[in-house]
Amino acid sequence: MVIDFSQGKIILTPFEIQIKLSTPGSGMYAMAEDLKFIDDALVISADAGSVKWSLRLDSIEQLNMIRETLGVA
Repeated sequence: MVIDFSQGKIILTPFEIQIKLSTPGSGMYAMAEDLKFIDDALVISADAGSVKWSLRLDSIEQLNMIRETLGVA
């Protein structure tokens, strides 16, 4: 599944997330089990040990689509 948002594109499979930012050559990746969701702030946070990132989404609908596709609560 591909979700367009204000900063680029989110590409999802049932096991991983890829973020392709509008800035050429910029992107982020994480496995589903490394993600945390902060609903009130519309933020996805990834923590894979020494690599950490967070991303603010445009809407709760985007956050819910990501959760549904990845199968995480």
